[in-house]
Amino acid sequence: MINEEIRDKEVRLIDNDGAALGIMSTKEAMALAHERELDLVKIAATATPPVCKIMDYGKYIFDLAKKEKDIKKNQKVVDIKEVKLGLGIGDHDFDVKIKNAIKFLQNGDKVKVTVKFVGREMNYTSAGNELLNKLFDKVSDVGIPDKMPKMEGKRLIAIINPKAQ
Repeated sequence: MINEEIRDKEVRLIDNDGAALGIMSTKEAMALAHERELDLVKIAATATPPVCKIMDYGKYIFDLAKKEKDIKKNQKVVDIKEVKLGLGIGDHDFDVKIKNAIKFLQNGDKVKVTVKFVGREMNYTSAGNELLNKLFDKVSDVGIPDKMPKMEGKRLIAIINPKAQ
């Protein structure tokens, strides 16, 4: 709440420099704010009496937006990349998949590994677990299995997190 929106009888007032000016009526606080050509802003509504501060509200909102923008700029968005395997995968293809998984993990992304079972391959889910364990061993220096292998329909799925550098 700012300026005329504040309906309390008295408020604890803080100067724009952070100095406490004490408890006074809302009218006096408003007059003091207008005298300095600033706004009266309620910053702690639950306190008794409520705490108000004299500040430039437009500048305050601008600074908040600027800080929020800087925080967003510095955040790293973690993507989940997927590597798909089949039970009949060849050695060279498997090596290519491992190379891709390592590249994704080094970039700081999570890797979702999917082993797809087709037809009668559903009887050999243990072979899919062995394939995933082999992949976990190969990427162990850059990634840690987060979610252990789990069957979801006709797919065996595992998640690998990048190791902290």
